[in-house]
This record gives sequence, structure tokens and C-alpha cells, in this order.
Amino acid sequence: MKRIFTLIVLTFLLTGCATVKGWVPSFWDDNQSYAIIDVRLQVEKLDCSKPHLPQVQPIVDKLRWFEMYSESKGWQQADVLRLTAPMKESVADFIKRSEEKQGSETYCEIKKKMLQTQSATAAKAVLGRF
Repeated sequence: MKRIFTLIVLTFLLTGCATVKGWVPSFWDDNQSYAIIDVRLQVEKLDCSKPHLPQVQPIVDKLRWFEMYSESKGWQQADVLRLTAPMKESVADFIKRSEEKQGSETYCEIKKKMLQTQSATAAKAVLGRF
């Protein structure tokens, strides 16, 4: 009976460790902190009265840098990649529309507010690590 109980406990422990892999919080990283604030600055600098594409492209590039850097660090960075995923989708939509035609100022303002919220949330989480 003891052996069966031990076997069950070990099975749960082993599978538990395997499922935790994507949910282990990452630690402080100077480069990630710098990059996410740089993204946030680019979002703040958006001027919707000017052409959108040249302003959105640096945001895409900085998010891509952040993503590639985080992926290169390994699986422990899954938490920060999940944080930036919504922002990546928002920027992808924004750039697609900007490539097809110049979007309206109203569209730009809506996207800017959304990106401000998303980048502030991501920055708070990235900078709040220890």
C-alpha cells in the first residue's frame, strides 16, 4: 500500500513540475526593462496627425527585439512573452492598416490609447520583477 501511495505521489510531482515550466516567473533583466520602456516611449510619441506607418514601424521593431531577446534567454521568459503578446497583435493590426492606407486620426487615437494601456501594464510587470 505504501508503494502504491508513493508511486501516485511521485507521478503527481513529476507531472506537476512539467506543467509549471511555462508559469515560472522570470527574474529582473536590465535589457528587457530598457526595451519595454523604449516601446512605451515610442507609443507616447505617436502623433496621429502625421503619417502612421513611419511611427508604428519602430514600435514593431522594438517589440520584435524584445521578443527575440526573451526567446533567446530560454523558457523562463514565457511570462514576459505572454505580457507582450496582446501588444504585438495590436501593433500588427495597426501596421497592416497603415500599410494599406493611411488610417484616420480617430483610429490612430484609439490604437494609441490601447497601446498606452498595454505597454504600461507590460512595463509595470517587467520592472516589478526582482
